[in-house]
Amino acid sequence: MREESEAGQQQALAGIPLQHETGKADEDRCTATSRCASGAVVAASARPMGTALTPAIITPAHCIRRSSPMSRSESSTSMRVTRHANVANAMADRTPAVRSTRAVSLTSATIYLPAMRAVDLIRQKRDGQALDASEIRAFITGVVDGSWPDYQIASLLMAIVLRGMSADEAAVLTDAMIESGTRLRFPQWGRGIVDKHSTGGVGDKVSLVLGPLAAACGVIVPMISGRGLGHTGGTLDKLEAIPGFRTRLSALEIQRSLEDVGCALVGQTDDMVPADRRLYALRDVTGTVESVPLISASILSKKIAEGIKGLVLDVKVGSGAFMQSDEEARTLARSLIRIAELHGVRTEAVLTSMDRPLGRAVGNAVEVIEAIETLKGRGPQDTEQLSVYLSARMLVIAGLATNHDEAEARVRAVLDSGAGLERFRRIIEAQGGDARVVDDYSRFPAATHQVTVTAPATGRLASLDAGRVGRAAVALGAGRDRVDADVDPAAGIEILLPWGADVRAGEAVAVVSGTNHARVDAACRLLADAIDVMDDLPSPAPLIRETLDGASLT
Repeated sequence: MREESEAGQQQALAGIPLQHETGKADEDRCTATSRCASGAVVAASARPMGTALTPAIITPAHCIRRSSPMSRSESSTSMRVTRHANVANAMADRTPAVRSTRAVSLTSATIYLPAMRAVDLIRQKRDGQALDASEIRAFITGVVDGSWPDYQIASLLMAIVLRGMSADEAAVLTDAMIESGTRLRFPQWGRGIVDKHSTGGVGDKVSLVLGPLAAACGVIVPMISGRGLGHTGGTLDKLEAIPGFRTRLSALEIQRSLEDVGCALVGQTDDMVPADRRLYALRDVTGTVESVPLISASILSKKIAEGIKGLVLDVKVGSGAFMQSDEEARTLARSLIRIAELHGVRTEAVLTSMDRPLGRAVGNAVEVIEAIETLKGRGPQDTEQLSVYLSARMLVIAGLATNHDEAEARVRAVLDSGAGLERFRRIIEAQGGDARVVDDYSRFPAATHQVTVTAPATGRLASLDAGRVGRAAVALGAGRDRVDADVDPAAGIEILLPWGADVRAGEAVAVVSGTNHARVDAACRLLADAIDVMDDLPSPAPLIRETLDGASLT
């Protein structure tokens, strides 16, 4: 009967003609039902005899039927929805979300009307109320099937940013996003399949170094990454600066890359977490990035869907990060760990500094070049330090090392021997890219305009504010300020002097390169505001601030 009802519903949705059955008439009115060809019954409103029957769509799992008549005041407040009793039940209910309905009975007829309107959920969250599991799933369904337009999705996202979500709401949101598409599963590798994710920073090319290093040590790394978000760079945008490099692989191609080279640096497949693909793009351009539940759900829906058993999180803290303080970063880290471990993924979160850009390059091709230089042992000290540390944590989680010192020694060995560089070359080849870029940087897209930014005074380079540098990179074209904007693979900023360096007024501090003269000029103006020269330097925060794991939740 359930199958018949659902089939009937699909016929109604598809516009298949209905066979009508008229019930007993009461003078000029009647109670009527419509039966689809499959036999499913669809209720229709009471109507005058001789008028056309207009059936409403019934969602069997989310409808309420009332057989006795209602008063006018009662019918006006009769909207109800099925609610999950708790998150455990919600997580177990993996059926796709569907439109909810309400039933209003006038005289002896039953009318089914849509209940979960987008505007109602927006108002509910705007007013600080929690969304239950069915409402969250209805939202995600609307995102995926297109029934929610961009402006309503953006409105609810903003309401979530301003009003927040409980831990339970965030867990259900993550689960609904995972179940919006397919999941990869790799049982053959057990706990040895581990990934790393950064919450977003400026000049953060660690994934390009860490993936090859960890894979060369025996970790299986299915790294599904994203594009630029807000003022932070995107791993996929950087990788696509490599001529021919394919970031969109099928599930089968991902598995082959993992089998052949132990690492796949890719974006979501077409059918993996489609809800996040649309939400991610909208958050980037609607000022709705900085939200713990939205960040948690976006990161973990992709990571859990890729079939991993372990995860190392690089949670950035500072002016160039979405989390500006240690406490904000801890809150995000704990949210991520809690949700990940609910899904059986052993997780650690490392809090790292992002008050100034990581390394010396910010952009796309320029960051890939710096990652290659790091794999050659010639990269910036901070980029190498963080890449090695996070790779070592992946080895420990994968069970390939018993402690951090042993793990770090193994990572250092593959870095020093060149095995990490060779693994990156193989990854590029496996994904269709031109691996000759490893030895010949002229094969990368080249900038046509270049301007030098100088120091405003004599003293010591006390600050190169990461947030402002990131916004300068977006203005340059290395990031996006609209959903449909293209990025310039040649756009980049090269920082010439390290933090704390002695500098004279007018001395070159950075070089801005791109293919659009107006964008280069705009970026230079923003970058000039990021430079701060002082006589006395403040004490810098350590690069690696703190490490949290599941035990930190108790």
